[in-house]
Amino acid sequence: MNLRLNALAKMVDPGSRVADIGTDHAYLPIKLVADQVIDYAIASDVAQGPLENAIEDIRQAGFQNKIEARLGNGLATVKPSDQIDTVVIAGMGGKLMCQILQAAWDQNMKFETLILEPNISEPRVRQWLVDHNYQIVDEGLLFEADHSYELIKAKKAIQRVELTEKEILFGPHILQNRNEAFQQKWQNQLQYYRNLVINLNKAQNKDETKIALLEKQIVMIEEVLEK
Repeated sequence: MNLRLNALAKMVDPGSRVADIGTDHAYLPIKLVADQVIDYAIASDVAQGPLENAIEDIRQAGFQNKIEARLGNGLATVKPSDQIDTVVIAGMGGKLMCQILQAAWDQNMKFETLILEPNISEPRVRQWLVDHNYQIVDEGLLFEADHSYELIKAKKAIQRVELTEKEILFGPHILQNRNEAFQQKWQNQLQYYRNLVINLNKAQNKDETKIALLEKQIVMIEEVLEK
């Protein structure tokens, strides 16, 4: 188990019934069952190859009676009778993650807890959570193999829980813990955005809307890093 998956595992509440979407080798549900955090999980993947890896690893761990491997797209593999209360989606882009969550939402499939690790477009994921009455209760930011990962845990709320622009961009809990990983990520992102604005301004047909958005984010990043 790598650092990222260990951090995700720590976010799972004991006794949860978990669906791990895009499970690959089913490392996460296997760890959760082995550590006696949970007794039941669905390990789901859209591709046959990764699912076969999961099936084999589940078999070797001896957890066939506690982890079900299912082939299918997104949350379409989960049925109401499974009584899943916690969904984990990790290792994909934020846009795709929101599409998976929205497709389930449109089928009236709503889950108590979401544990998400988007590789990109984290603000988009936070905005989806706000728009669907989820409250972010925990977050993490870590570096592994020269890539930053943001982990988001959210729980269904009674009413909409608003976030500020800064909280959407950086994460409400991550903002409270501006550790070394935070500084590293946003120093890198700041330089990338500055260079991007320079290049966009050189274009014949300037995308003024995109430039304005980037300049606004640059100001927010500078303000946060200076504190």
